[in-house]
Amino acid sequence: MRMNDPDEAIDWQGCAISCDVCAERAIPDLKCEPLHACVHDRYAKRVDRFFRWNPQIAKDYLQHGYFEVRACAVRYADIFHLPALMNDPDETVRWAVAQRLPQRYLLRMIHDPHREVRIRVATRLGDRNLSAMMHDADYYVRLEVVRRLPKGLLPLMMHDADVEVRRVVAKRIGVDALVKMLQDDDPGVRLDAIERVPVSVLSMLVGDADWRIRYEVAARGSREAAIRLLADADYEVRRCAAERLGKDEALSRQRWPGEGGIWPE
Repeated sequence: MRMNDPDEAIDWQGCAISCDVCAERAIPDLKCEPLHACVHDRYAKRVDRFFRWNPQIAKDYLQHGYFEVRACAVRYADIFHLPALMNDPDETVRWAVAQRLPQRYLLRMIHDPHREVRIRVATRLGDRNLSAMMHDADYYVRLEVVRRLPKGLLPLMMHDADVEVRRVVAKRIGVDALVKMLQDDDPGVRLDAIERVPVSVLSMLVGDADWRIRYEVAARGSREAAIRLLADADYEVRRCAAERLGKDEALSRQRWPGEGGIWPE
């Protein structure tokens, strides 16, 4: 027997479902259908469809023993009943709660033990409260925070321990603070930063350890920086600098090892 076989009407405790003894059939105007919409079925889609058809009774199932029933009921019950489930023992239920809670309650869930719940909170929390999650232990929670954090607070996260978080910071932070990120240990962060910094500061990266950074300096930096990069260890950087200056001027400034003016590969 497969756990979620759509051809079987099995409840969450593994017993066969019988419509003849179902107590829900006595509820006025109830809509249900075996193998399609049933609150007793362990197949979550059928449970969700049951509450979609009968949202008026969803609140009566928020304390049900099966977590899928509680999670589905949360999606349709009125929000006044949701705060009681913020500490539900199952993270699936708490995740569903976090999707719908009003802002005044959402702050209480920023320290939820499960990362998926905190991620959901971070995507919904108001801008002025996001700073409360800047130091979350999970990098993906911080990633969601930094994507939405007001720009004035981004400098507080430009030294985050995770590279992906810092890269998002580099793409959003103000230009004044962005210059400081040109010294980041990760070349990917520096590459994101260099795309947005003023041309006037590119020369400071002429000796960067990553050839891609030096290539950007050769392409967009000062003429003096391009001249210095004619002798760079990387061929692509040298070629870019030469094209920037013009081949004749480049040849007059730097003797290349190729014969007959042939540029070395």
